[in-house]
Amino acid sequence: MAVRVNGLPCKNPSWVQANDFHFSGMHIPGNTSNVVGSSVTPAFVFQIPGLNTLGISLARLDFAPWGVIPPHAHPRATEILTVLEGKIEVGFVTSNPQNRHISKVLNKGDVFVFPVNLVHYQRNVGNTYAVAIVALSSQNPGVNLIGNAVFGSNPDISTDILAKAFQVSEDVISDIKLKF
Repeated sequence: MAVRVNGLPCKNPSWVQANDFHFSGMHIPGNTSNVVGSSVTPAFVFQIPGLNTLGISLARLDFAPWGVIPPHAHPRATEILTVLEGKIEVGFVTSNPQNRHISKVLNKGDVFVFPVNLVHYQRNVGNTYAVAIVALSSQNPGVNLIGNAVFGSNPDISTDILAKAFQVSEDVISDIKLKF
């Protein structure tokens, strides 16, 4: 029986190969021709098995002009972002009761940190393509996209609950759910 660590198989050390610690693709621009105008290329434990137990990973973020990485949170990781090209607005929201919105516009070479499990986002604020690299403090940071979690859950959250929570009509909630 295979030994599993963090839910993933652990190879016998004598079977480990260089490819267990390698990923090729961070130089390839992601496809940003989607509704949000962005793409994420992950290099997590699922792409690099040798990351298991090491507590690190990274991803490439590509943005079309005015593209957005929608509000999301990583339940198992702090994230640090470095802008490689373009100008990117970043922000996160602190936890209750303050719910402070902390944001900044970053330029090429700038770095910004998103604390673990706080809702955050990124947006290209220019008319040209933008690229960033993020490093995360987990080999499997997880991601909770806020819109998908609330409006696209399976099974869904009742429309009347969401209407009351967001103080809008059930018709508005039904329209939003159609997008997820």
